[in-house]
Amino acid sequence: MKGVVEESYALTDRDPDSIDYEQNYYDLLDRPFDQHTPERLLHDAERLANEKGLGDILELLKKAAPLAKDPRAFEAVKGLTPTERQFLRFERSHRFKQPFTLYLSIVICSVGAAVQGWDQTGSNSANLNWPEAFGLDPDHNSHDSWILGLVNAAPYLAAALLGCWLADPLNHFFGRRGAIFFAAIFCFVSVIGSAFTQTWQQLFVCRILLGVGVGAKAATVPVLSAENSPASIRGTLVMGWQLWVAFGIFLGFTANLAVYNVGPIAWRLQLGSAFIPTVPLLIGIYFIPESPRWLIKKNKYRQAFNSLRRLRNTPLQAARDLYYIHAKVTIEKKIILSDRRLGNARFAEKDLINVSNYLRRFIQLFTIPRNRRSTLAAFVVMIAQQMCGINIMAFYSSTIFVAALGNSVDAQTSTRTALLASWGFGLINFTFAWPAVRNIDTFGRRALLLFTFPHMAWTLLAAGFCFYIPQDSPAHVGLIALFVYIFAAFYSPGEGPVPFTYSAEVFPLFHREVGMSFAVSINLFFAGVLTVTFPQLLSAFGPTGAFAFFAGLNVLALLMIFLWVPETKQRTLEELDKIFSIPTREFMHYQTFRYLPWAINRKILRKDVSLKKLYDFDVADNS
Repeated sequence: MKGVVEESYALTDRDPDSIDYEQNYYDLLDRPFDQHTPERLLHDAERLANEKGLGDILELLKKAAPLAKDPRAFEAVKGLTPTERQFLRFERSHRFKQPFTLYLSIVICSVGAAVQGWDQTGSNSANLNWPEAFGLDPDHNSHDSWILGLVNAAPYLAAALLGCWLADPLNHFFGRRGAIFFAAIFCFVSVIGSAFTQTWQQLFVCRILLGVGVGAKAATVPVLSAENSPASIRGTLVMGWQLWVAFGIFLGFTANLAVYNVGPIAWRLQLGSAFIPTVPLLIGIYFIPESPRWLIKKNKYRQAFNSLRRLRNTPLQAARDLYYIHAKVTIEKKIILSDRRLGNARFAEKDLINVSNYLRRFIQLFTIPRNRRSTLAAFVVMIAQQMCGINIMAFYSSTIFVAALGNSVDAQTSTRTALLASWGFGLINFTFAWPAVRNIDTFGRRALLLFTFPHMAWTLLAAGFCFYIPQDSPAHVGLIALFVYIFAAFYSPGEGPVPFTYSAEVFPLFHREVGMSFAVSINLFFAGVLTVTFPQLLSAFGPTGAFAFFAGLNVLALLMIFLWVPETKQRTLEELDKIFSIPTREFMHYQTFRYLPWAINRKILRKDVSLKKLYDFDVADNS
């Protein structure tokens, strides 16, 4: 094993046999160049260029190596051109001055999220008609009610149990882009098939196939976006996933309104129209660069540099990021393969082939302490998205508003009013997602969640109590819709974009695919559970009880986020190793006995108090 470690680049000047990997794992990943002299950095740059066939950019790598060690000290680096220095300054002062290709890659990938949003709203409105077309009566028959829930839940259960877990082998063999293309094929074919089904069983099968595509896509798109994006705007760009989900929801509600009155085929058009956003995804996916981190992992350094060259403003920035990513990947690989103890797992040199072993890496999500903490945090933000209650509106808003109207209007008016109210929900959901485009990297992921969850709780509770207003009162549906809209306005900039952004960035590279697969499977599995059980929950508790139940879950989710979800804003994917090196018990103690008293004194009582920092790269009073 000693020979393997000695062949690594940019690791450490210490004797490999003297390293206690369990104690120094996080230090190595957080500060890989701490003990490197300028001469050592140049030596490693030469070695990287010679062994990876990058001799033509050797001089560029020599300039990039000191920048990889300390990007902020570029003014002191010799040999940089005025243009290179200007772009390095812009990198800090003009964060969004990035190449067109970077933004194109984010848009092409994230447009696939519209499929998920559009399908949610298509089934939302189709629920009013397709059961009757197939001879079901979910309003009066409990068995048929379960069938309705099962068909609606099929994509999410299939995504959680199958689609998400296909993402890792697809990524391994075909890359991020290949996995997304595969997923888009399933999304395209399945929604077209849904429009031509003749029985509920056929519809159920089509929606299972849709789930395969949704799961693989949802587990891959945020990872590709995160790996292609600079740290300073990574959250903004990755949240394009949620923005396009919200846009798909809005477009789906718009399509529902456009076709609801065309007759018996309305529900078929509502389901089938979700194919539209898959077309630009299928065409555009191979016009964008592959993830440079994935290419380095596959030892394709030339392709990785070419990819970074398209994603960064200058060749120097591309070379710097190539050198930095390479160092981190090398450290991670050697430590994972170390025959020393790491957390609760042991690895030997004979296990080299198992770096790509899916089951091993899945187990390591829970046995390696750093991974276990990021897995817990990703689990919390993902399940919180289902606990908050947003999907009871995304899946069943039309059903809820029809129930709110009751017998106060005729069936045609009831359907139109319900669809209009749902359309308003979609519009609010999409409109208020835009503030998070900048705020997610300014206020931070954790801060947005802690601010929005209390407001989501009281708005749901208020909407539930509005069902007590007499149905013949104009205020009945109006106030229910109002509080639902306010709820969506708080959801969209907080729990809307954060889960997928957060989960895509918290896992180390060699566990990123399986970690994201796990996180997305949690989200989609509980979306499926919610979809299956909500008709029964609504029947048992009534609208007021159902809304109050989810209001209580919002409070519980707030507590979980406060105790288990660290802030990750504007940290490189590699700096996050330091954040997740803090034991969970220590983090909980800090939040409860240091941060909470400080927040009360500083932000409520307005006292001038200081906060002892938890991480050595934090500013003392930074919350």
